[in-house]
Amino acid sequence: QVQLVESGGGFVQAGGSLRLSCVASGSTSRINRMGWYRQAPGKQRELVATVTSSDSLVYADSVKGRFTISRDKAKNTVYLQMNSLKPEDTAVYYCYARIYSPYWGQGTQVTVSS
Repeated sequence: QVQLVESGGGFVQAGGSLRLSCVASGSTSRINRMGWYRQAPGKQRELVATVTSSDSLVYADSVKGRFTISRDKAKNTVYLQMNSLKPEDTAVYYCYARIYSPYWGQGTQVTVSS
């Protein structure tokens, strides 16, 4: 079992920045992938960025060049630095971790005004 707690969401104007954090607890040594998904109103949850235990990165095309995912293994924490935010980035952002099955955080709201 893995528990995930996110922080760092909020309200920002277009062009601004936010940094999300997610702390994992429980069976953290067995996690092989962590990252972030988001879900906007009326839309399906979508991948934002993930990082594997071997530091392989995946980004959604819509965030490449603007968002950076990083992981501090010693702190069992994954970060998402979001720069040049756009109104279409508005969503609930969910932390994600995977062992054999996925685990999800409770979500944190990010709102970008135009």
